[in-house]
Amino acid sequence: MELFIYDTYEKMSAEAAKKVMQIISLKTKTVLSPASGDSPKCLYSELVSIIQKNKTDISDLWFIGLDEWSGMNGEDEGSCRFYLDQQLFNPLQIDENKISFFDGKAQFPWEECRKIDDTILGLNGIDLAIVGLGMNGHVGMNEPGISPALHSHVAEIDPVTQQVGQKYFKEKKEISGGLTLGIANLMEAKNVMLVVSGGKKASILKQVLEEDISEKLPASFLRNHPNFSVYADAEAASLLKK
Repeated sequence: MELFIYDTYEKMSAEAAKKVMQIISLKTKTVLSPASGDSPKCLYSELVSIIQKNKTDISDLWFIGLDEWSGMNGEDEGSCRFYLDQQLFNPLQIDENKISFFDGKAQFPWEECRKIDDTILGLNGIDLAIVGLGMNGHVGMNEPGISPALHSHVAEIDPVTQQVGQKYFKEKKEISGGLTLGIANLMEAKNVMLVVSGGKKASILKQVLEEDISEKLPASFLRNHPNFSVYADAEAASLLKK
C-alpha cells in the first residue's frame, strides 16, 4: 500500500489526476472504473483539464461503472451514471460504446451484473479502479458484512449509506438497494486508488487503514491489493498514526 497525504483537497486531487494520467499513458487501451461521490470530484475536473489541454488521445479509453442505485440509470438526476456523465463522460465526449454501466432499472438485475463481469473479462480486466470511502467503511456499494469473494452483485444498502446518500437528490429517494462491482472485482483490477477527503472521513479512514482487515470494514480488504494507493487530504488523514 502507498499512502499519499497532501495539505489541501485541491493539491491531493491534482496529484491523483497525475497518477491516473500516468496509468493511461502506459497502455494503448486503458480501462477505468471511476466512483461517483464528493471526494473524486476535483480529481475528475483536473483529469478533464489535463486531457483537454494536452489533447491526449483517449480513443482507446474505456469505462466500467463502479455501482448504481437500484431503480435508477443515467436518466435520473442523482444517479451514479448521471454524476459521471456530468463530471467525466460528457466533458471528454466519450462514445457510449466505450462505457459499460449498471442499469438499475434492468428487469433482471443479476443478469445485469453478469453482463458487467463478462465485459470486464472481454476488456482483459480493469486497469484502474478509482474509489471513495463510505462513512461506514464501504467501497462501491459493498456494505459492512459483505463477502470479499463476490464479483458484481445486487447489494442491500446499509442504513448509514441510505441516509448519507440522500445528499445526491433534491428530494427524498428510496435507495435501499444497488448494483455494484464486488470486492473480488476490485482485487482483480491492476491498480486501485482510494480517494478520501475531509475531516468527516478521518475516523473511518483510520479504522480502514489501521484496524484488522475484516468484513466489518469492506475497504480494508484493499490493503491486500498489490497496487493499492490512498490519496488523502490533511483533514482526512488527521487521525492516522504518524
